[in-house]
Amino acid sequence: MTDIALSPELRPLGKSPLMVSPLAWGMWRFAGDDVSAARRLVEAALAAGITFLDTADIYGPDNDEPFGASEVLLGRVLAEAPQLRDAMVLASKGGICMGVPYDSSPVYLRQAVEASLTRLGVERIDLWQIHRPDMLAHPAETAVVLDAMVAEGKIGAIGVSNHTPAQTRALAAHLESGIVSTQPEFSALALAPLEDGTFDLALEAGHAVMAWSPLGQGRLGSGDPRPGRMQAQDPRTERVIAALQAQANAYGVSVQAAAYAWIMAHPTRPIPIIGSQNPARIAEAADAFKVRWTRAEWYGVLVASKGENLP
Repeated sequence: MTDIALSPELRPLGKSPLMVSPLAWGMWRFAGDDVSAARRLVEAALAAGITFLDTADIYGPDNDEPFGASEVLLGRVLAEAPQLRDAMVLASKGGICMGVPYDSSPVYLRQAVEASLTRLGVERIDLWQIHRPDMLAHPAETAVVLDAMVAEGKIGAIGVSNHTPAQTRALAAHLESGIVSTQPEFSALALAPLEDGTFDLALEAGHAVMAWSPLGQGRLGSGDPRPGRMQAQDPRTERVIAALQAQANAYGVSVQAAAYAWIMAHPTRPIPIIGSQNPARIAEAADAFKVRWTRAEWYGVLVASKGENLP
């Protein structure tokens, strides 16, 4: 039986003309005032072949910084080294409003996109995503403003994040520009997209999948399940780490790289969003392409996560 192999080649982002790397780098923890250090992180991602960068306007408050701080920092990097802009596909997100919490009304979304463009110092955001669904927004009204901003060249393509399949379909039904991507949480510890229809819809509609928190909110980052070597974890996490570690050992990579590879092996070819702010760890992510999976090995990780055999 043929093993599942992974390719480092660029691929289209859904049905868009954007060509993206099969790994992305996320900027939730991209913070601080040191532009030189920030630039080194961006350059480390690009040097590792990670040309797909994902930020959001809400990234900042979780780091005790203002709303939009991560975008501002990236904008300062791009102002210092404008050649980096052409080397990346730039994604951002909006629609979370401090204290509201969600706003996908036409007026707010236009304000959010234009504010992000200003903070980033760019003329266009290649992929702009609604960060979380606003249950008080009619998708037809949301679609009108998104289509308008695509026509104006402010947005290259539209995606959604943390949307159910039904919410994604409802918006897509009104969008002339279409939806090219979806961004759910997915890891060997967060399996919902496998079962809630998210991946099925992606295969049906041709959506690219961007997987946030691919290390299970950091729980899969400790590795080495030998007695006394692993940080204290719950039994489920220990089982998953042990299964991933076996694969990592077989290919001479870290457990983190094996975790990324497990995600990428699904037929939707999810793009793990690497969250590390360590240049060496960013570079190490490319080791995921060394890993191959048999079906039995891939399902072994799934069984370890579920804690029971599949029917």
